[in-house]
Amino acid sequence: MQNFTFTIRTFKAVDDPAACQKYIAGHSRILQVFGLSMITSANPTWVNDPDTHVITVESADGSRIYGGGRIQIASGRLPLPIQTAIGNKEPAIHEVIHRFAQKGTGEICGLWNAREMAANGIGSLHLGRAIVAVAGQLNLTSLFALCAPATVKNCLQVGFEVAGFLGRGGQLIYPKDHLLATAMLIRDLQQLPAASARDREIIADLRNNPTQERTEPGIKGQLLTISYQLNADPVPAYCVA
Repeated sequence: MQNFTFTIRTFKAVDDPAACQKYIAGHSRILQVFGLSMITSANPTWVNDPDTHVITVESADGSRIYGGGRIQIASGRLPLPIQTAIGNKEPAIHEVIHRFAQKGTGEICGLWNAREMAANGIGSLHLGRAIVAVAGQLNLTSLFALCAPATVKNCLQVGFEVAGFLGRGGQLIYPKDHLLATAMLIRDLQQLPAASARDREIIADLRNNPTQERTEPGIKGQLLTISYQLNADPVPAYCVA
């Protein structure tokens, strides 16, 4: 049985500009394949935002980035990508983010996975667990996401619920007129009541033991050896958008 070894790590965007550029390049390639260069979360203004945390999937030697995502905190410095994406058609999103930001909120955004990873049966679930674990370290109580249809299932698994109070039962036309996205929300990042029992257990372990190595099965039955480096400094106080 083939074994794949890689690292999932987190860092503040402002602390590792070189890794940010690799992440942006990989994300841009994926978006271009699907003709989605207008995606709002691809706007690189976040690289100078001290409240943006990047989570990357990297080769064991750190030379390549195979995927990643970001947690952007609603601090008032930048609008969340979901606000920019749907604010014109769904103006209520601004008040929603402001209300949740009183106790600390943010958004998972810019999630991508290289095609060679998918071809080897390595999906985005491990990355999603890691991102939720990092978010739980950041003094946030909730977390938003705007999901493409292919990512909804994994988001449900790690604790998101459909934000049915937005759009039509959570469904929104984005990023193109013939495409739908789903607004999703984790209301309780510590307890994760909507997550599957297995995912809740793994996320809690990653949150409490952010530096560790795990051997886990891939979706095609191969073994994955993952070095997690998920230490994240909590924000000093709840953020207000």
